Amino acid sequence: MSESLHAGPPPGQARAVVIGGGIAGASVLYHLAELGWTDSVLVERDELTSGSTWHAAAQVTQFGGNQTMIALKQHSIRLYRELAADPDHPISYHITGGMRTAYNQAQLDTYHHYVSQARSMGVEMEVIDGVEAGKRHPLLETSGILGAWWDPLDGDIDPAGITFALARKARLKGCTVSRFNPVTAITRLGDRDFIVHTERGDIRTENVVNAGGYRCNEVGAMLGVTHPVVSMEHMYFLTEAIPALEALGSRGPIIRDPADDFYSRQEKHGLLVGVYEQDCVPFGLDGIDPDFTKALCPSDLDRCLDNMERIFERMPCLQETGIHTVVNGPITYTIDGLPLVGPVPGEPGYFACTGLRAGIGEGGGHGKVLAEIMVHGECEWDAWSLDPRRFTEWGNLEHTRLKAIEDYQREFHYHLPHEHRPAARLARTTPLYQTLSDAGAVWGVVNGWERALYFDPAETTAHGTGYRWHAQDAIARDEVLHLVDNVGLMEVSGFNRMRVQGEGAAALLDRLVCGRIPSRVGRVSLCYLLNEHGHMLSEATIAKLGEDEFWFGSAAAAEWHDRDWLEANNREGVSITSLTDSHTTLVIAGARARELLSAISPREDWSGFGMMSARHALLGSVTATVMRISFSGELAYELHVGNGQLLQLWQTLVEAGEGFGLRLFGLEATESMRLEKGYCHWKAEIITERTPLEAGLERFVTLDKPDFVGREALIAAESAGPGAKLVTLKLDGDGIAPAHGGASVWQGDTLVGSITSGGYGYRVQESIALAYVQPNVAAEGTALVVDVIGERRAAEVVAPCRYDPSNARVRA
Repeated sequence: MSESLHAGPPPGQARAVVIGGGIAGASVLYHLAELGWTDSVLVERDELTSGSTWHAAAQVTQFGGNQTMIALKQHSIRLYRELAADPDHPISYHITGGMRTAYNQAQLDTYHHYVSQARSMGVEMEVIDGVEAGKRHPLLETSGILGAWWDPLDGDIDPAGITFALARKARLKGCTVSRFNPVTAITRLGDRDFIVHTERGDIRTENVVNAGGYRCNEVGAMLGVTHPVVSMEHMYFLTEAIPALEALGSRGPIIRDPADDFYSRQEKHGLLVGVYEQDCVPFGLDGIDPDFTKALCPSDLDRCLDNMERIFERMPCLQETGIHTVVNGPITYTIDGLPLVGPVPGEPGYFACTGLRAGIGEGGGHGKVLAEIMVHGECEWDAWSLDPRRFTEWGNLEHTRLKAIEDYQREFHYHLPHEHRPAARLARTTPLYQTLSDAGAVWGVVNGWERALYFDPAETTAHGTGYRWHAQDAIARDEVLHLVDNVGLMEVSGFNRMRVQGEGAAALLDRLVCGRIPSRVGRVSLCYLLNEHGHMLSEATIAKLGEDEFWFGSAAAAEWHDRDWLEANNREGVSITSLTDSHTTLVIAGARARELLSAISPREDWSGFGMMSARHALLGSVTATVMRISFSGELAYELHVGNGQLLQLWQTLVEAGEGFGLRLFGLEATESMRLEKGYCHWKAEIITERTPLEAGLERFVTLDKPDFVGREALIAAESAGPGAKLVTLKLDGDGIAPAHGGASVWQGDTLVGSITSGGYGYRVQESIALAYVQPNVAAEGTALVVDVIGERRAAEVVAPCRYDPSNARVRA
C-alpha cells in the first residue's frame, strides 16, 4: 500500500467513519463496501495493523461456543480463502487441522456438544480418542489425554496480509483509507450526526465505528463512553528449527491444551507456543503511551515457568531446541470473553467492533455482523452474544479487569452449563441477598444480578456443572413438585421494568408490538416487539396501570436493549423511566397462592382478580403492584415492590406462609416448569432470526392492525411460509444428559434443525426440548433424533404444552 494513500485530507463527508486500522476496522470497512456503503472512511493513527493485529498468533478456527460464533468463523474462513487465493496479492494461509485436548469427561462432553452444535450449522468436526490425537500430531505426548476435539479447517494466516487485503478490496469499491492520521476528537451534532476531527481534517458522518483495539477507550472517551474492555499481556515464543518437525513431511496441526494452558502451531520449521500463565498481567489500565505503536511489552517468561515445565513435558521436542524470539503484546478482553460488536448503548449512530481477543480468526465474521447491523438493522444471525448492550452500568473497568484475569487464566476451560464463575460477584444485589443466603440460596448471575438457582439450607448437595444431570436436579424437582399442592415463593431479581407514561404512551407501545396492548386500566398483555424485517426483538409484559401509564417488563438481560428500542422509536415524546434498580419482583405460585395472598391482604377481593390483571394493593402494610401472571403453569401472582419495603414484604409472606406449607424455589425449578408449558425464552427461542409465526406465537399477532413495526415484512413472511417451526420434543428415556441449546436434530441422516432449550419436566416426568426444525418435520408424532453430547436420543414432536394444556391450574 503506497504512501500516496494517506496523503492529503480525508473526505469531508462519509456514510460511516471507522476508527482503527487493525483486522476489526479493515473487516468492517470491507463489509460496508460490499453492502454498498462505498463512501465510508477508515482512519488509522499509524500504519494498518500497528496495534494488536501485527503481533497476533493469527489462528483461524471454526470452534465456537454458540451458533453465531461458529457461523461468523465459517464466514471468516471462506473469506480468507478467497482473498488468500488472489494471484496478484497472495497471502500465506495454512490450513492444517487442529485439536483441543481433553483430560476428563467434562471436557469430552463439552467437545461432543460443540461438535453437535457445529453440525447443526452444517459444519463437520469430530471428537477423537487419545491414540488418534497422537497419530495426528506425533510430537505430542498423549499420556493422560482421553481424547480431543478436531477441526479439519483449523489453521493460521498472515495477519498483516489479510488486513491489507481487506482494506485494499474496500478501496477498490470506493472507500477511503486514511493512515497516519490520528483522531483528535468527536463532536456529536444533534441526535445522530457526528464530526470526527482528525489531524488531517474533519469528517461529518452519521455513523462512527470504534475499532480501536486496546485504545478503544481512548476513542470512547471522546463521546463520554467507557467500554468494558481491558487488555491483557500475552506471551508466545518462537523456537529454532526442530528436526523432528521437519521430518513429519507435512505441516503439523494446531494444539490447544487446557491442562497445561498453552497452544502451539508450526512457524516455519519451528514452533510458535503461546502461554496462558496464572500470574497474568493487565495492560494499559493507567493509560497507554501515545508512542506505543507496533510495539511490545517487556518479555517476562519467568512468570510462565510453571506452565513451561509442563508444556515441555507435553511436547518433549521443545526440550531439545532453543527459543529465538519472545513476543509479549496486549490483547483485549471483555467481561465474558466475547467481543463488543454492535450498537453502543444510549449512543445512536455509535457502534463498536472491539474486544476481539481472537481478532484474526473471527475478524472477517465480526465485520460482516456489524456491517449488516449498520446497513440493514440486523445481522443474518442473532448477534446478541456480541451486542455491547448485554452489559449495563455494572460493567465498569474494574469489574472487567477482574473478569478478564479470570477468563485469561481459564482460556481453554470453556463455560459449562450451571457454571457461574466467582470473579467480580455481587455486582448487583437486592436487599434480600443476605436473607436468601441464610435460607440456603445457591446463587447464579443474570445481567450482573445475583439470582437464586435453588435452595439447599443444609448444604447437603455439591453444585454440579457440565452437560450431564446433576445432584441439584433433585432439589429443583422437589421445589417444582411442592407447588402442585402447596405454595412457593421466589425472588426475581433484576427483572427489567420501565414506566412508559404520557399522552402518547399507548400509541408508542401499540406501534411497537405486533399484537394488542391492554386497553383497560388493570389489564396485562403479553406482547412481542419486531424489527422492520418482521423478526422478533423482544417479549414484554405490558400492564396498563393508568389512563396514560404503562409498565413495560422484560428479561433482565434485555435492560438496555429494550430501553434503546423504546427511546429510538419514541416520536411521541413520552416519559420512559427505568424501575429496574428501584423495584424487585416476588412471585408466589402454587395451589395455595391465593390463600396466602388473602391472608396478608384480607380486605382485597382476590377471588375476582382474574388472569392477566393488575392492581395496586396493600400487602400487609406494604404498597405493591400485583399482577396475576404465571410462568410456572400454576396459580401465581407477581408482586412488584419498591426495594425500600422489599424485606418487610418478604418477612410478611414467610411468616404467613408457615400456615400454607410455603417453600422457597429458584431459577432452575422455574426453567423446568416453563419447558413443561412450552413457554419461550428471550434469546433462546425469541431471536432475531425468526418471526413470531415461526415461533408458534400467532395468537399474539394481529395483522389487521393498520400500523406496527415489521407489519409488512410479517405479512410477506406469512405469504412465503415459514423457514422453520418451533416444536416441542419429548426425548426417549432420561439418557446421560438433557438436550442443550445448539444440539443438532436429525431425521435419519438428514439434519433438520437445532435445539433451543432443554431440560427435565418433573411434573410430567419427561425429558423435554424446544427446537427450530424444518417445517416438513414439525407435525406432532414425527420421529426425530437429537445428538446429546454424542448420544443419539430418539425424540418425538409432541404438543407444545406438556403440563395442564387447558390451563385449568393457572386459571383456578
